Amino acid sequence: MYVLKHGIKKNPEKRWALPDRIFFGYGACAILAGTFLEHPPLGGFHAERIIPAEGFSGNHIYVTNGVIAFDYHGYSVRERLLEHHERGWASRNAGWHCTIVKVDFDLLDTTELNQRKMLGPDQYLYDPVPRARRFLQRIDHAEAAARSLTRVAQRHATVLENEDLKRFK
Repeated sequence: MYVLKHGIKKNPEKRWALPDRIFFGYGACAILAGTFLEHPPLGGFHAERIIPAEGFSGNHIYVTNGVIAFDYHGYSVRERLLEHHERGWASRNAGWHCTIVKVDFDLLDTTELNQRKMLGPDQYLYDPVPRARRFLQRIDHAEAAARSLTRVAQRHATVLENEDLKRFK
């Protein structure tokens, strides 16, 4: 898990200068998810939010169809994304845990985001929405999603195989 140097998120110039994946992974995930949903490259996706327990950091927003997910990493198996996120935060903060909720607010509305302690699009050094659109345009969404679906099938097959092995022991 990448860790930002202290003070970068509070410095608009340094924050804006981060590479796209780090920029959208550490503070602007809502903007990326909102931009994805504004003109979805694939249908059936909605946003979900990881909300850490009181006193912990680790908020994150991604889009999912319930099986695969998309965030700054690209497409992945939803369960793997959640496991990765939890493992990363729990390794740094004993007792870290969270809840997952479906997003029911506009991810590109500053007032809605501020109510949830996130920055809105007009609170960055420059407008992050065009940056998110460019990030999304560099991806072959159909191919990347298909690769993730293959991983889902492989993961499911492994689980079934392990269950079959247990029955014969």
